[in-house]
Amino acid sequence: MKAWEANIRRVVPYVPGDQPKGERLIKLNTNENPYPPAPGVRRVLQEMDYDRLRKYPDPAALVLTDCLADYYGVGRDQVFVGVGSDDVLAMAFLTFFNSDKPVLFPDVSYSFYKVWADLFDIPYETLALDENFCIRPQDYLKENGGVIFPNPNAPTGLLLSLGQVEEILRYNSDVIVIVDEAYIDFGGISALSLLEQYENLLVVQTFSKARSLAGLRIGFGIGSPTLIQALNDVKYSYNSYTMNMPSLVLGVEAVRDEEYFQNTLKKIIATREKAKVRLRKLGFSYPDSMSNFIFAAHRQVPAKELFEALRKRQIYVRYFDQPRLDNYLRISIGTEEEMEELFAFLEEYLDRWKA
Repeated sequence: MKAWEANIRRVVPYVPGDQPKGERLIKLNTNENPYPPAPGVRRVLQEMDYDRLRKYPDPAALVLTDCLADYYGVGRDQVFVGVGSDDVLAMAFLTFFNSDKPVLFPDVSYSFYKVWADLFDIPYETLALDENFCIRPQDYLKENGGVIFPNPNAPTGLLLSLGQVEEILRYNSDVIVIVDEAYIDFGGISALSLLEQYENLLVVQTFSKARSLAGLRIGFGIGSPTLIQALNDVKYSYNSYTMNMPSLVLGVEAVRDEEYFQNTLKKIIATREKAKVRLRKLGFSYPDSMSNFIFAAHRQVPAKELFEALRKRQIYVRYFDQPRLDNYLRISIGTEEEMEELFAFLEEYLDRWKA
């Protein structure tokens, strides 16, 4: 090792899902929305004055924070935006988890949590899901330096009730509790309704899933003015221009079209419920997902074998080569047509496998 290499920070990085290229493929591996963004997004994009791109964007991102504040019925000083929810969550780790006590999060969860904890030298403890992949709120009722969990959880798709979320909050009044709601629009009740009671609560959401804007990278957190001010102080000490101008104005258009938003959600939820029935008939089992994906295992065929066979057919799903997860496939919900192609292949492949 060269002398200067000894001072390089070494971490095990987060591994994102494959981003395969090509036109004739079915991409069901990264939980993207299969439908386009709201029509207003395209209109504003086509009309955008490109001369604006030579100027810095508004560092306070007021056009978007004001829009979100109005939509969710909170104050402007309660909204923080960033480059995807990953940016918001990373900033929250850096801002709020500074205790010598461990931060608590599930052992089967969003794998970026461990990466940020290692990167920022934050002690942490992972708490095992039960035998049905459920978060046990009682496990979080102990001394800690902060709590974070997704709701619904990923990659399982299982949802904690609002009462269970509040149980965790009630006990942990002396630390920051972050509820990561990337998938909440697909079947849950947001913890945003608990903000008035719990000043230590930060709710984080994203435009990447339900609002079809993964390519723009827009995330936001909503909490008490004290939490948001602390986040902004860290942001302005790190990178004041986190949000680019196109993301700000196009994000606003995505929020404005509520009818399109709700109709898209209904389509995805309906397709998800149909997919559960089809998967069960094909011999799969799965936790009852309330997200835009299903975490499924076949009772006979190993997940890795199915994953490889699907990929050869240009159908991409997510496989996790990890203990407890290595016999499951995470299947994002696509369009009705994409799901039909998936099931046609599975039926053909499983019939041949039985023979």
